[in-house]
Amino acid sequence: METRRLGRTGRDVGVVGLGAWQLGADWGAVDESDALGVLHAAIEGGVTFIDTADVYGDGRSERLVGQVLKTHDGLTVATKMGRRVEQVPENYNLDNFRAWNDRSRQNLGVDTIDLVQLHCPPTPVYSNDEVFDALDSMVEEGRIAAYGVSVETSAEALTAIARPNVASVQIILNAFRLKPLDEVLPAAQAAGVGIIARVPLASGLLSGKYDEHTTFSADDHRTYNRHGEAFDVGETFSGVDFATGLAAVRRLMPWLPAGTTMAQFALRWILDQPGVSVVIPGARNPEQVAGNVSAAAIPPLTDDQLAAVRDAYDELIRPQIHDRW
Repeated sequence: METRRLGRTGRDVGVVGLGAWQLGADWGAVDESDALGVLHAAIEGGVTFIDTADVYGDGRSERLVGQVLKTHDGLTVATKMGRRVEQVPENYNLDNFRAWNDRSRQNLGVDTIDLVQLHCPPTPVYSNDEVFDALDSMVEEGRIAAYGVSVETSAEALTAIARPNVASVQIILNAFRLKPLDEVLPAAQAAGVGIIARVPLASGLLSGKYDEHTTFSADDHRTYNRHGEAFDVGETFSGVDFATGLAAVRRLMPWLPAGTTMAQFALRWILDQPGVSVVIPGARNPEQVAGNVSAAAIPPLTDDQLAAVRDAYDELIRPQIHDRW
């Protein structure tokens, strides 16, 4: 698999990684054997970057990733911290960081975590010098090798990129979320900050497998967070109305290269954006992993295919969400 430098971490990672949210919670039940099957299939397929968080299944995802770390070398693991407490800026302090980090290191079974990201904290956190001084201390103490941020908005990303020691920014980027192309990706490239593209398939909408009759289980955020009831609605279907998303996918279907799935087309589109370090699709079984990984081998999209994505976005998606995130 092609590798790219992950910003200021100094590490090279495969361009298609694995997002491990679904192995913890919020996507319906995934039993332990299936979750481990996904992780092993990803590694065997060339994935070298795995992204998790302390809040995914209250540590379950981290513990599962920790199991594979015992038997596989050469992986870069990123986790996130901060969403297990009340979302107020004062909770983002060095004492809490150390406590959260102790728990994540125990879950993962490591002394030093490769990359720790603030997990979509309140907006004022990005402008607080003491927060980043605390993160610098965590690096000096050897608890973490590097730190980054996971953001909701482009404005938050730009504030973080201006910080001298932020290694990476994780942001929603997909064919239904084009705003980061305007300023965030160019700024990150100029600063040498890595871009981790999350929600790459818009919670499955861009898989091309859904229609008006698709339903999701009660414990799946695609049921209970349609309107932002539990967390930012932008994390569910990228904030796009479900029916609108289906219409946009149907607009794009004729542009798929021969033998390519909609999901692979959507992942290839992300990889073709200058400044992207790694994309982190989730998967619930080894077959999905194999499909995602194979996107890295698809030739870059043509100018006409890229224009088709932009046209569908401008006509159907932009009026709904562009100014929001």
